[in-house]
Amino acid sequence: MATAHRVLRAVATNQLARFAPGLYVRLTGQTGRGAAAEEAAADVAGYFRRCVEDYFARLGLASDAADAFLAGKSLMEYGPGDLPGVAALMVAHGAERVCCVDRFPLVSLSEKNARVVGDLVAASAGRERERLVACLRDPADPRAGFEPTRIEYLVRPSGLSGLTDAFDFVFSRAVLEHVDDLEATFADMVRAMRPGALAIHLVDLRSHGLHRRNPLDFLAWSETAWRWMYSAKGVPNRWRIDRYRHIVERLPVEVLQFEATHCAAPEQVSDVRPLLAAPFRGVSDDDLAVLGFWLVFRKPGEAP
Repeated sequence: MATAHRVLRAVATNQLARFAPGLYVRLTGQTGRGAAAEEAAADVAGYFRRCVEDYFARLGLASDAADAFLAGKSLMEYGPGDLPGVAALMVAHGAERVCCVDRFPLVSLSEKNARVVGDLVAASAGRERERLVACLRDPADPRAGFEPTRIEYLVRPSGLSGLTDAFDFVFSRAVLEHVDDLEATFADMVRAMRPGALAIHLVDLRSHGLHRRNPLDFLAWSETAWRWMYSAKGVPNRWRIDRYRHIVERLPVEVLQFEATHCAAPEQVSDVRPLLAAPFRGVSDDDLAVLGFWLVFRKPGEAP
């Protein structure tokens, strides 16, 4: 009965997300960081700062080199969530502009998000603070939003930018595991990158709370059941690291890093193995165990 109730509820809410995505977002309180309405503004601001620090650390950039790296560059972020805080910090560090691409209209200039922006400004200083303030439409009222010439927000049903030769740096965090068409997303990404551009992505292959006992048992649902229950909600597409590897190997890019962040225990892999749905039965134990990874690649050619 519990399983039947879960299926019926998931199917019903999936149809709501398909035909009324704006209403679905409002009812579920989605932020792009999960349904986390209880987060304090200072915690959200801290999360954005950690994201930026993680990107710079992964690229081997010292704090005093980040501004030089971003100076004058055009950036694209997939899946910025309800507040483009990372994009704002990238502008603060010297980026010329950031284009934020999303599938759902999550952006919300609420009182809480205004406090988040205020916290980001208060924690900055010098040129970083000046650039951050300059990207606000009204520095006295963050609810007025961002200057579209500095931070642009594109909502596309496909989640694709549709742009060509436009960006020097592309990034995302816990986003690629949600896209419907990985091949199309990577193709869009590479097409939008200029020669010499870098891309960095942190991919989270966990269930996002949709498992029951084993962290991998959400892979037991059949593809048909999963599509009926979750296809329109932006929940994990369930593809494992082997699918990403297969796609990236065929892209016209130079892979710089492809590293697992954490893995399931061997006994968890062996326990779920007999239950796996058809698409995952051929995945090796090593690949099945991977629950997240960093991917960094470069588009060949010389940057202008």
